[in-house]
Amino acid sequence: MFLDVFMDALIDTVKMLPFLYLACLAIEAIEHSHGDRIEQALAGGGRWGCAAGAVLGCIPQCGFSAMAANLYGGRVITLGTLMAVFLATSDEAIPLLVALPGAWKSLGLLVAMKLVFALAAGLCLDVLFKGLVPRSLRGGYTGHADEVDCHEKHEEKVSIWRAALRHTAELAGFILLFSLVIGLIFEAVGQEAAAGFLGSLGVFQPLFTALIGLVPNCAASVLLTQLYLSGGIGFPALVAGLCSGAGVGLAVLYRSNPSLKQNLFITLLLWGLGAGCGMLLALLGL
Repeated sequence: MFLDVFMDALIDTVKMLPFLYLACLAIEAIEHSHGDRIEQALAGGGRWGCAAGAVLGCIPQCGFSAMAANLYGGRVITLGTLMAVFLATSDEAIPLLVALPGAWKSLGLLVAMKLVFALAAGLCLDVLFKGLVPRSLRGGYTGHADEVDCHEKHEEKVSIWRAALRHTAELAGFILLFSLVIGLIFEAVGQEAAAGFLGSLGVFQPLFTALIGLVPNCAASVLLTQLYLSGGIGFPALVAGLCSGAGVGLAVLYRSNPSLKQNLFITLLLWGLGAGCGMLLALLGL
């Protein structure tokens, strides 16, 4: 059983490698060429920075969520801008879906939904309900924070070709691992039983996946995407998990923002917004 599941997971992973490498190469090119401009766009947006945050957060690179967390730690950007970036971030999910042409329709809808939710949340926090947000949380005051790359071992002298190759290898490892684990669970427990448990959560399934998304690691988005592709979770649950999933952004926030109370509130807010977005889609029947 193990050998059969492993071979299936390996074959599926190998088929994705060409598409995966091209997607990672494009991401590395954007990060190297426009990192400074992205930081300036976030920092200079003021109360409307959430619009830039929602758009830029869609770029599949969790380093941008780390950058936003650092900027918020220095109160350079607002809470709305931070949440817009966090909600829009999908990091590894996008190159994973790009690598599967059959999933491109879901990818387009995913990006569109996350963009809408990120922009709406940012506008609510910074404009519509700004008065309800404690002054200490609003942000957008003064300060400065340096750009942070989520791949800490990355060096500027490394070419984008080699960086993309390393990123592809890391992603392929995650994909193979989670494909193997999911496959073994389905074989041991039974696909119907596993799907039945997740399906039994019904409209509350996004509450569960939003918790997974909070894990401050790019691997969480890979796991959620693999669960979706295997039929384990529905599209609303995928959106919930990827909305609350900010890559390493949360980890950087806890390091750059000294207030534990504020960080816990932001974490709870992120989970609530992510789960709420997914439940709304579930109620709408998407």
